[in-house]
Amino acid sequence: MGLLEGRKGLVFGIANDRSIACHIARAFDDEGAACAFPYLPGEKNERRVRKAIEGLGITNPDLIPCDAQKDEDLDAVIAATKRRFDSIDFLVHSIAFADRTYLKPGMFVQTPREAFLQALDISVYSLIAMAKLAKEIMPNGGSIIAMTYYGSEKAIPGYNVMGVAKAALEATVRYLAAELGEKGIRVNAVSAGPLRTLSSMAVGGIDEIFDWVARKSPLRRNIEGGEVGKTAVYLVSDLSTGVTGENIFVDAGYNIVGL
Repeated sequence: MGLLEGRKGLVFGIANDRSIACHIARAFDDEGAACAFPYLPGEKNERRVRKAIEGLGITNPDLIPCDAQKDEDLDAVIAATKRRFDSIDFLVHSIAFADRTYLKPGMFVQTPREAFLQALDISVYSLIAMAKLAKEIMPNGGSIIAMTYYGSEKAIPGYNVMGVAKAALEATVRYLAAELGEKGIRVNAVSAGPLRTLSSMAVGGIDEIFDWVARKSPLRRNIEGGEVGKTAVYLVSDLSTGVTGENIFVDAGYNIVGL
């Protein structure tokens, strides 16, 4: 029996087969969990997401269109999930967005108000909105996981406004953990090292970041997506029942290195 046998939940953020959320979905499925997958609306997006999930061996996946900037879409996701599962045990928030025009070295100071607010809305506020709704269908408690990156703590060239958004996301995780703990809901973040995802490819200088991490991290390599998936399994399983409000690094140890 898998560590997540009988557990049900939502995995937000699969865009294609290289998405961190896709690695998490694979790990969850391997451990016996049942997942539904909200995706950004659009026929092309649906085809990509379906192909990615079916590539994991999951047939007839539960796909739910959802624009995280629209409250009515989030309401529809929860309603559909309640019909499908009645209640859930976990929610994975693996979505983020910033205008790539401003994700280049030297462009942070040029970030316009609209682009800043959009990045914070999609990448941060959506977690609050999801948690508010999810707690209504987590009567027995559960686990909420958000994805972050070291650029929240240190200035990473080209990460720019997304670094600010991730810092806000990590603070949001702590406040949600403090507030939802009495309901038995744990909220944690996973700070993954760089992976070649659709989002990371928008960051200017990403190849240099990969090279630097491989040379300077204690493990002398970049991480693999499956390593993030295994950590997500830990955070959803009974192995982590005493863990909440934490930011767990899965980055080959890069965050401990000073130079």
